[in-house]
Amino acid sequence: MQCSWKAVLLLALASIAIQYTAIRTFTAKSFHTCPGLAEAGLAERLCEEGPTFAYNLSRKTHILILATTRSGSSFVGQLFNQHLDVFYLFEPLYHVQNTLIPRFTQGKSPADRRVMLGASRDLLRSLYDCDLYFLENYIKPPPVNHTTDRIFRRGASRVLCSRPVCDPPGSADLVLEEGDCVRKCGLLNLTLAAEACRERSHVAIKTVRVPEVNDLRALVEDPRLNLKVIQLVRDPRGILASRSETFRDTYRLWRLWYGTGRKPYNLDVTQLTTVCEDFSNSVSTGLMRPAWLKGKYMLVRYEDLARNPMKKTEEIYGFLGIPLDSHVARWIQNNTRGDPTLGKHKYGTVRNSAATAEKWRFRLSYDIVAFAQNACQRVLAQLGYKMASSEEELKNPSISLVEERDFRPFS
Repeated sequence: MQCSWKAVLLLALASIAIQYTAIRTFTAKSFHTCPGLAEAGLAERLCEEGPTFAYNLSRKTHILILATTRSGSSFVGQLFNQHLDVFYLFEPLYHVQNTLIPRFTQGKSPADRRVMLGASRDLLRSLYDCDLYFLENYIKPPPVNHTTDRIFRRGASRVLCSRPVCDPPGSADLVLEEGDCVRKCGLLNLTLAAEACRERSHVAIKTVRVPEVNDLRALVEDPRLNLKVIQLVRDPRGILASRSETFRDTYRLWRLWYGTGRKPYNLDVTQLTTVCEDFSNSVSTGLMRPAWLKGKYMLVRYEDLARNPMKKTEEIYGFLGIPLDSHVARWIQNNTRGDPTLGKHKYGTVRNSAATAEKWRFRLSYDIVAFAQNACQRVLAQLGYKMASSEEELKNPSISLVEERDFRPFS
């Protein structure tokens, strides 16, 4: 009987030891998985060799700004970039796109899209875990000793351009302009950047490289993340006008139409319709309020933010459950009533925000607007954007083309 009792005790102790070892192994590993790398044909060395961080027990708030180009996403990103307790990254998925697209041989096939989205989700998981080493899989040439000068738009991230990540000459609270960051900071040390990330309570990432909120479901439902999605939308007519001015070569046929009054026979209408379809599909999902998005999704119209930037920002921070930093409030005050001559840089954020939201009405001909309204009528109705029925109505700024809508967060 005494031997049997000792045997039971030894078995119990062994079982406890095995469970403890398993827990330690799980929590010591960075929680990302790497199927996206395998599908993309990339080496998986960093899945094993990357730094290990503890499982997310602190419940950081993970914020994703889901947008498209020329929708006001740089402006919204700054609402988080200016918060001292937020680690903000500007378009890190650029590196995934830049690495994978040259490898694709079938163009924009469904298989290529799946690979791109899988790799993007893996990278987002890692970055939300402050594992910046994982990003090295997509930086060319590869970083040396975890240092690089190839981070896309590094200067758009305040934390990557200030102490301790960067040690520029000058006062301790010096804030570098984007153009000065790379020149004065030198190589980015990803180890220091990861430490700065872990010291902050929240991580925010902006992307224009995920088409729809449905593509994020695996991340939203991941219990190891505390992900909240801010979907930013803008009137597609305004997006078209802004892209035509910013990406002049790519959108030259739209500008030709505007200049000559004649629609080019080889106009790439998908430059407009893809935006409308992605918006419509994503917004349809959000407005249906599926259980998996409860407490995780907020729809924001750029026009509402432009008209009432402080009020809308307070609503966004209220949805996230994060106190509004005084630095954010000050930035809004300084950057939404600006002299338009100071905001000429195509990615700049200093501007009269209310005037900017309406500027498209004077940059497109009525023929182009009527074409866009016909192509995008479903999403215009979904989002509360009114049709302009004539040239006179289009050019009359006293007539609003934005309905009053209250898109409350799904909570």
